[in-house]
Amino acid sequence: MIFREGLNFIQEHSNNLLQELGFSADGSEILVQTLAYLGLGIIAYLLYRISVIVIRAIVVPLIDKSKNRFDDLLMQNKFFKKLSFLVPALWVYYMVKDPFFTFTATSEFLRGVTTVFFYVVAVLIVNSILSTINDYYNRYSFAKEHPIAGPIQVVKILSYLLGLLGVIGYLLNKDLSAVLLGLGTISAVLMLIFKDPILGFAGGLQLTFNKMVRIGDWITMSKFGADGTVIEINLTTVKVQNFDKTIITIPTYTMVTDSFQNWRGMEESGGRRIKRSINIDMNTVQFCTPEMLERFKKIKFISEYIHNREVEIEAYNQQLGIDPSIKVNGRRQTNLGVFQAYLKAYLHNRPDINDDMTFIVRQLQPTEKGIPIELYVFTTTTEWVAYEEIQVSIFDHILAAIPEFELRVFQYPGSYSGMRLPPPE
Repeated sequence: MIFREGLNFIQEHSNNLLQELGFSADGSEILVQTLAYLGLGIIAYLLYRISVIVIRAIVVPLIDKSKNRFDDLLMQNKFFKKLSFLVPALWVYYMVKDPFFTFTATSEFLRGVTTVFFYVVAVLIVNSILSTINDYYNRYSFAKEHPIAGPIQVVKILSYLLGLLGVIGYLLNKDLSAVLLGLGTISAVLMLIFKDPILGFAGGLQLTFNKMVRIGDWITMSKFGADGTVIEINLTTVKVQNFDKTIITIPTYTMVTDSFQNWRGMEESGGRRIKRSINIDMNTVQFCTPEMLERFKKIKFISEYIHNREVEIEAYNQQLGIDPSIKVNGRRQTNLGVFQAYLKAYLHNRPDINDDMTFIVRQLQPTEKGIPIELYVFTTTTEWVAYEEIQVSIFDHILAAIPEFELRVFQYPGSYSGMRLPPPE
């Protein structure tokens, strides 16, 4: 009441002063009202600056002292700064209703602008809170398995739509329910416009609840050139950081409709597969001579194997009365068979190979490039660099050991084609 009387006093004396200076009644009224609206804007700006200063001087120190992380995230997402926009808007909205401001059209326009501004600020505040909730949720370990970025984005989009509908309803002077009913006629258009968010939301729900992919998973999706770690799952896209540090963006719904490879099972198993073969030149495969067997017995890993195998073969041949002067009669050891036995023993004796998982050393179908000897084993680590170092160590050793068994790796074109290796000295 006192404030209003003060405004009326200022208006009356300002008009009288201007009329005494030679202004007409209408001219003095226009000038006073212009200055009044200008002063209204200046005060609104000052109120905004004061609210910012208060936040910095009082709210920020309190937040810094608080052990709660949520209020820190509110500050990080500029919640209080957006809240401070309401102070000048409220000032303008309620002041222009005062009879002191006699330009009705201008006052109504300002009220309309501040009303729209309220809707905008309300949406910004809601989005700031939602972002804070998402950031706070992501602090927990289970957030990787059940990310809420998709649902949060859906709520954000709904807040944008409600804010837009509120503005439209205000400008058209209709309530929100009438505007929503009117949207039924353009629902098909909206479905087309928001096709990707809708499909992304549905796909995101399937990814989350079926645990198909989560943040931190290593995935491979050749169609999009993705081979790296999932760093973000949101409403419309899944972001993958490749191992070359590039970022690949994949539409969320394609993660459900298309095929991709998730390496999580391998990482959780504690072992990573080695599946690699070496081609042996078939010209170097031969029956073992007694001299070769004596030399092979000096190899620690297979000494006992060769002895036991010889005893078994000799008993078998004697039982059937085999003539040993013909090499193809009966059973004999070959350098390739002894080499495979050596590979098994060598790998079993490596501490970085997991004996509890699939362990196979086998021959594959011979081809024009030789006989593939494949290693199908698992390491005891899933870490990429360590895994590669284990592979290098194994195959370096194998390549160096092959000539000890009078075998040769097939290499095309081969300068030794058709020739046998001389026995090692």
